[in-house]
Amino acid sequence: MDLLAHGIWAGIGVAWGRRRCAIPRRTALATVALAVVPDLLQGLPLLALVLQGTLDASALLRYATASPGQEPALSPLVALWTHHLHCIGHSAVIAAAVTLLAWWWLRRLWLPLLGWWSHVVIDVFTHSAAFYPSPVFYPFTYWGFDGLAWNTPWFLALNYAAIVAALVWLRVHRRESSAP
Repeated sequence: MDLLAHGIWAGIGVAWGRRRCAIPRRTALATVALAVVPDLLQGLPLLALVLQGTLDASALLRYATASPGQEPALSPLVALWTHHLHCIGHSAVIAAAVTLLAWWWLRRLWLPLLGWWSHVVIDVFTHSAAFYPSPVFYPFTYWGFDGLAWNTPWFLALNYAAIVAALVWLRVHRRESSAP
């Protein structure tokens, strides 16, 4: 799924959750941020090169918006780093380890991690094997479920229609709950 949709879906989840329990604004923002971080993580090596002046900023944009097989050429080391950072951000194994560590440290679930988990779960089914499949069992395997590519036009339209429907539902039900 695209970065914007990940953030919006996480925001919808937080809005729904706020109807059931108090979720502080800071926690809500952290949850949405962690829902988009996995896709931003893999761009860090390219961003570092842009900041060093060794890579044109347009290459970062071309990388972020590339279609399968159309990514800009990267050095082997940068390609390796971007690949492994993608795998780390999209791995249920890594997310589970971080969740368990946070749970052990805090003695409770750290709610913003649900943003990361939403990203992993959504991407498992919305990435095809042809373009950044989500390696849910990394570092044990690079295997990823061959899902429906999120950028398939009809699916993209359906996804944003579902987002609009969810936002309308939240709005309507908010009004209903505040009606006399």
